[in-house]
Amino acid sequence: MSLLTIGSVAFDAIETPFGKVDKIIGGAASYISIAASYFVKPVNVVAVIGEDFTSKEMEVFHNRSVNTDGINVKKGEKSFFWSGRYHNDMNSRDTLVTEPNVMEDFNPEIPESYQDCEFLMLGNLDPIIQMRALKNLKKRPSLVVLDTMNFWMDTKREYLDEILKEVDILSLNDEEARQLTSEYSLVKAAKKILSLGLKYVVIKKGEHGALLFGKENIFFVPAIPLEEVFDPTGAGDTFAGGFIGYLAKTKDLSFQSIKKAVIHGTTMASFCVEKFGPERLLDLTDLEIKNRYQEVINLTQVEYTV
Repeated sequence: MSLLTIGSVAFDAIETPFGKVDKIIGGAASYISIAASYFVKPVNVVAVIGEDFTSKEMEVFHNRSVNTDGINVKKGEKSFFWSGRYHNDMNSRDTLVTEPNVMEDFNPEIPESYQDCEFLMLGNLDPIIQMRALKNLKKRPSLVVLDTMNFWMDTKREYLDEILKEVDILSLNDEEARQLTSEYSLVKAAKKILSLGLKYVVIKKGEHGALLFGKENIFFVPAIPLEEVFDPTGAGDTFAGGFIGYLAKTKDLSFQSIKKAVIHGTTMASFCVEKFGPERLLDLTDLEIKNRYQEVINLTQVEYTV
């Protein structure tokens, strides 16, 4: 079944305790589509870029069977650009530069060939744009997943509340869940979010794993303990790509399947942090993914004896 992701395709400049890069592919749609491509092909993308995004960068997507027909190139303009510096703990960072550029007036036009999508991933974007994208589809997909962040809670809360009524699954981190609901308990926060009509909520806890909440079920998956985290940029988007990519592959929306999707999201995110940007995600093997998935399973399995 077809998978469509809508989000940013951008350039990042990143500095961590392990080094720095001045210009690398970034953006939510980039990480989501590349991660999802290991489960379903093609992955259709709607985004906007400037002329500075060359054929060399586009080849990265084509090599992963990502369909870029929906990526609009604005002549004479520059792509979205973000620059950040991570602290030694790798959990906190300073944003140095944010240049919206082509994203300032992004209107997500959905090509006719994308209109039959069954799975939609709305990457972290202005909720006004997310709603616009949803309305530009002629038919509602079987599953709509949305990612967001605290910036939109601060600046576009009214619009975020509206789009949340239209989606099936919300993905956000623990800090964002608390801000969205004014509840410190993540259990209470999830219940508040689910009361809006969503089917599930995924709350990411970074190096401490992720929680999945349904109306009557809760599931927790730990993160894989890594000796080194090289660059956490894009890990949440990579999680989203692995998550929805698995669901699009299996076409199974049961709670058991969504639990497996959370594990696959965790698996893909663990690869992402091992190199700068999406570099580590570009040449994974099926065996590497299978083995890493099994590592997550092994972390939670015990033999029970009375």
